[in-house]
Amino acid sequence: MIRAHATKDELHVPQCFARSVIRQCVCARVSLLTVLEKSPVWITAMSVQAVAAKMAEVELKDVAVKDSRPAISPLTPKAEEKKSENNSSSSSSSSSSSAAAAGEPSPVAAAPNPVKMPQASAMKRSDPQQNGGEAFINCDGTVAEAPRMKKIQFADQKQEFNKRPTKIGRRSLSRSISQSSTDSYSSAASYTDSSDDETSPRDKQQKNSKGNGDFCIKNIKQADFGRREIEIAEQEMPALMALRKRAQGEKPLAGAKIVGCTHITAQTAVLMETLSALGAQCRWAACNIYSTQNEVAAALAEGGFSVFAWKGESEDDFWWCIDRCVNVEGWQPNMILDDGGDLTHWIYKKYPNMFKKIKGIVEESVTGVHRLYQLSKAGKLCVPAMNVNDSVTKQKFDNLYCCRESILDGLKRTTDVMFGGKQVVVCGYGEVGKGCSAALKAMGSIVYVTEIDPICALQACMDGFRLVKLNEVIRQADIVITCTGNKNVVVREYMDRMKNGCIVCNMGHSNTEIDVASLRTPELTWERVRSQVDHVIWPDGKRIVLLAEGRLLNLSCSTVPTFVLSITATTQALALIELYNAPEGRYKQDVYLLPKKMDEYVASLHLHTFDAHLTELTDEQAKYLGLNKNGPFKPNYYRY
Repeated sequence: MIRAHATKDELHVPQCFARSVIRQCVCARVSLLTVLEKSPVWITAMSVQAVAAKMAEVELKDVAVKDSRPAISPLTPKAEEKKSENNSSSSSSSSSSSAAAAGEPSPVAAAPNPVKMPQASAMKRSDPQQNGGEAFINCDGTVAEAPRMKKIQFADQKQEFNKRPTKIGRRSLSRSISQSSTDSYSSAASYTDSSDDETSPRDKQQKNSKGNGDFCIKNIKQADFGRREIEIAEQEMPALMALRKRAQGEKPLAGAKIVGCTHITAQTAVLMETLSALGAQCRWAACNIYSTQNEVAAALAEGGFSVFAWKGESEDDFWWCIDRCVNVEGWQPNMILDDGGDLTHWIYKKYPNMFKKIKGIVEESVTGVHRLYQLSKAGKLCVPAMNVNDSVTKQKFDNLYCCRESILDGLKRTTDVMFGGKQVVVCGYGEVGKGCSAALKAMGSIVYVTEIDPICALQACMDGFRLVKLNEVIRQADIVITCTGNKNVVVREYMDRMKNGCIVCNMGHSNTEIDVASLRTPELTWERVRSQVDHVIWPDGKRIVLLAEGRLLNLSCSTVPTFVLSITATTQALALIELYNAPEGRYKQDVYLLPKKMDEYVASLHLHTFDAHLTELTDEQAKYLGLNKNGPFKPNYYRY
């Protein structure tokens, strides 16, 4: 068989063979099909098109039949070698001699009316059975061994290629290649220095180019990569950049000392740098142990920010980083920006006296807001708090549109699953559940929804989804996604009944929705497949695929749309400005929603990206509706 990839010399064979076939057809008065049927399979396969092309060019009168050609007698190898030294013969006659020397009849001599074959380039072929041996395949299909030639080889080149991998070496190489390929599935294509993976950042002493070491990150050398990602994010965050440009002259956050605990991504970095441009000092930790982009954290540290976070923190590292942000000599926060409530909880637990100087809390997640309302109800909330999560711009854009796009990205990066025909259960039909369900339905999945709220349940039914209880469909589900913000939504009982290969993941903020702790028992085996992907194996061989150990899927395993995060980040910035500059007494020790006017302002800052043009009310129309021409246009009780 000829190799699948022909060399440059091999490409001459079809042309040579085409001319030979045409002449045989003319001289022997046989059909083209007869000649091709007797030809080697590999030659026929390569040459049919070439023969067809040549048939149009050759005419009968151009073919000269010469009967005077002498018969070719067999030669011994020595005689052949002597002959090749005395006169230079064509490649076709050399191949005939080689074939005769091998004891095979020459196809040209066997023909009743031999014709003179055109001289054509022979095809050089490497023999895989021999170490570097080469052979020439001639136009008539015979094979002649080519003389061995010495190749010049440099000393260092020889030394390098002599180091051939053993079987064990090849396996190691294979594993390293496989590992590097799976690393690409990590969050936001994080540039991770493998040489530093085993060393905890807490054990390193790092400083930026200015000699500042008040940070703890993976690797400060990754700052250049992070800076490029931040610059890309800035292009997709028009409102935040506009706010930075408009307000940096006034410095509305001058004197603010903000301690933050959010996802540390390129989008968060744009927010932090905007707060700094508006006059604030910032210290930051991560709210999720898997969502930090190490290169972005490095860029922030290089820029002078006190950042304490890296991808893959342990639980102990997580709380240590938060404490390093809060507990610092000569610096005390007066504003909190939280995502999940962990930072607020830590200060209440460890440093309650700090709340005497804190002016307010801005919280953006369902879990964190729930904790704030619990504190307020118990009378333990001692500062005003702004509920960003339930603002219109966060609820209707970040929760819905962000999750609608990022759920597919997270599942694809981690599992390479095909969605068409898969049976998916989405637990919860709030804005996050709506976004996930819509995306999966559009990809051809069969989507079931679980819900406790009859209003949301009715919305799911009207949107074409079947409302079920989880235990009714758990045996047939291919994918289970939690979007509730609650705890113990998927417990061990359900996971015991799941089918082999079921994918389990969480799109809610909290890692309590999936009872991961119940899976850490002696009878179950955990197998790490790739970054953020674990197989949990039962004694009978059944396994489920657990993503991000039950933590937030999209920010742990993929990325989220930057433009949508621009809406949320701008809302957070405005909430901080409002609370920090509010006169004493405007906000009491309670949880507040962002004023409607601010929601509308955030939305208007993003409209120019779409070249959108708002219609303005006339005086008569505004009077008829009882509205101000400049808004707000909806009452606080309006449901968008």
